[in-house]
Amino acid sequence: MVALATFVGTPIGILAGVYLAEYGRRGWLASCTRFVNDILLSAPSIVLGLFVYTVVVARFKSFSGWAGVLALALIVIPVVIRTTENMLLLVPASLREAAYALGTPKWKVILLVTLRAARAGVITGVLLAVARIAGETAPLLFTALNNQFWNGDLSKPMASLPVTIFKFAMSPYENWQQLAWAAVFLITAAVLGLNILARVLTRQK
Repeated sequence: MVALATFVGTPIGILAGVYLAEYGRRGWLASCTRFVNDILLSAPSIVLGLFVYTVVVARFKSFSGWAGVLALALIVIPVVIRTTENMLLLVPASLREAAYALGTPKWKVILLVTLRAARAGVITGVLLAVARIAGETAPLLFTALNNQFWNGDLSKPMASLPVTIFKFAMSPYENWQQLAWAAVFLITAAVLGLNILARVLTRQK
């Protein structure tokens, strides 16, 4: 669910960030987009989970992994939008002007000059979004619910580590609580591994 939410939310966030930084700095659409983005950034994740529950789960009368993916994607998108916009605004205007002086069209300047210059920052923003959704419990309680068994069918309720941590940590059994700590370690190690990998891949950029 985390991988699919990142796959869905990252392109939308990057495209919206590019629009805000390169095309719509002062337009009314950009102002509305920034306003909605700020609301999504500051909204508690449980509110997003309840929204997806109302729109998807209650309408189809079934918890599912797809609903969980949608809830997590709504958390990814505003983080990626904000970091992409900020990183593109930090790219010096002289780089753009030099590319325009050579007759390069704007879309190619954005794709081959500004996004390349801000690539490390954009990747960092994506990793921040992944780190945030990797431990989200509240949205998944209202969307994917949980499953006592392994299930790869996204159209049915699906288990997740955050919800498992929540249920095992609240149990009175000591061995269940130890399993919850083990799951916490797994999430932390996975996020740490992603960050180390990104640092290694972008250290010379």
